Amino acid sequence: MKRFLVAGIGNIFFGDEAFGCEVAAELLKRSWPADVNVVDFGIRAYDLAYAIMDGYDATILIDAVPRGEKPGTVYLLQLDPNKVDTCGDEIADGHALTPVRVLQLIRALGGRAENLYLVGCEPARLDSEGVIGLSEDVRGAVPVATKMIEKIIADLASGRRI
Repeated sequence: MKRFLVAGIGNIFFGDEAFGCEVAAELLKRSWPADVNVVDFGIRAYDLAYAIMDGYDATILIDAVPRGEKPGTVYLLQLDPNKVDTCGDEIADGHALTPVRVLQLIRALGGRAENLYLVGCEPARLDSEGVIGLSEDVRGAVPVATKMIEKIIADLASGRRI
């Protein structure tokens, strides 16, 4: 039986940065088979890095990631951990959680990460002033991302390519 980790990441105090946490909360309202582990990691980089190294067949990260698209745009990326440069001391901050930092941390810990996917959303705002709550565009993207993740898991479980 294949095992999957679905990891919501983000900071609930920084506006749209909470996208991954909100999607994880929505996914946690559903029933999942025992081989699917949905976790809201928030800003806990070390916890996420160790979880990814726990032998999952695939990991789906959920995060707000600016790519220059229209706010609320949801996209799927396959991450290649072999293309991540190390950054020295930058990975020491266990509360600076981005997909790249987690991959750097895994490498620094001597671990491996394979079959990594990112369900990302273009944020409208990434507030550092303590704004709680998603913007309207990003709030509307939560059900889109939820459906996308359900399909990804179904495809991976049945051996279909993503």
